[in-house]
Amino acid sequence: MSDNPTQETPDSRSFEERVFARFDALDARMDRFESRIEVKVDALDTRLTTLEEKVDARLRETRPIWEGVLARLGGVENRLGGVENRLGGVEKEVKNVGRGLELLHRDFFQSRISHEELRKRVEKLESQTTR
Repeated sequence: MSDNPTQETPDSRSFEERVFARFDALDARMDRFESRIEVKVDALDTRLTTLEEKVDARLRETRPIWEGVLARLGGVENRLGGVENRLGGVEKEVKNVGRGLELLHRDFFQSRISHEELRKRVEKLESQTTR
């Protein structure tokens, strides 16, 4: 064996030729890799464009529906109250109905209590007259 291990390679090309050959092989691999990435990016771009077109079409389809809903909502707001007091009038009426129900409930129970007191008094009077 000699003292120069670089001389023992089976390739007869010079060191520089082998290095440049490896660079050429790497360049070829990088070119193939770039080509595959470009194909994939182009495919993604096509899919994204198709998706954007579908979204735009859906928006065009639903825009009249949405505008109709907004118009109907404006009509409901106008029916619920004046311009400066759209929901305040309805809320006030609901509170008033709630207070009225509380009063009615209280009056009903007061009447029941009074009725029970009267029933006991009548029973007491009846029991005194029957003796």
